[in-house]
Amino acid sequence: MTPAAHATFIRRLRDRLRDHPEGLGLVGLGSSSGLPPGPDEFSDHDLFVVVVRGAQERWRTDLSWLPGDAGLVALTYRETAHAVKVLFTSGHLAEIAVFDPDELALARVNRYAVLLDKADVAERMARVRQATQAEVAGRPPPDQAWAAGQLLTALVVGAGRFARGERLSAHAQVRTAALGHLVAILRVGLPADLPLDDLDPLRRLEQALPEVARELDAALARPVPEAARDLLAVLVRERPGLVSVGALVAVRRALDRAEQGAAG
Repeated sequence: MTPAAHATFIRRLRDRLRDHPEGLGLVGLGSSSGLPPGPDEFSDHDLFVVVVRGAQERWRTDLSWLPGDAGLVALTYRETAHAVKVLFTSGHLAEIAVFDPDELALARVNRYAVLLDKADVAERMARVRQATQAEVAGRPPPDQAWAAGQLLTALVVGAGRFARGERLSAHAQVRTAALGHLVAILRVGLPADLPLDDLDPLRRLEQALPEVARELDAALARPVPEAARDLLAVLVRERPGLVSVGALVAVRRALDRAEQGAAG
């Protein structure tokens, strides 16, 4: 979907809600907010629809209120108690949560814009954002020693399972678990003004740490034992001294053994 078509979908939905007696508000999230960075051809629609109390469940199950700009619906299902996902035949995705005004307090948001407000949606969303920021600020920084231990052991387990032939589990250990712990470590101490997402640690890492992100992307494209070595190398370079020499030697021996086992 082009950025122009993306905007048209939102405009048509806003007009429908504005004219509907049960519609109270529309909130755009992420690239649907109109705030930079804007949508590109791969962006979905991420929206909150606010309706009068008592109507929200009907709006979650009967989607006839959706504009048809994205094409026919190929798939729709209930993702959470409040949200539905809609996949159109064009391949475009819309993720829409339907709330009554009080239910908005359950949400957590970062980048958003109120696109339609027929009640006190803007005021409620400001409180939601404040609550989200307070939760994020109140989280203690990750224990880097613990995260490093989790990272190292995920590399060892993943490489071993790869050598054993448990390839799918190996991918999950190295490309998901180990990567997540490494990113948590790398984010510690970064300037607050970097374009990182405070709800999804992996979002926009390419903009905040472009060289490291490119290196991690290249590493994850390699076979599991090699990817494990590359992730370990990033940890050692970016956080020198975090892991003891003895631990690094032990992990490298485990990776050597796994690589030999996979080759045999």
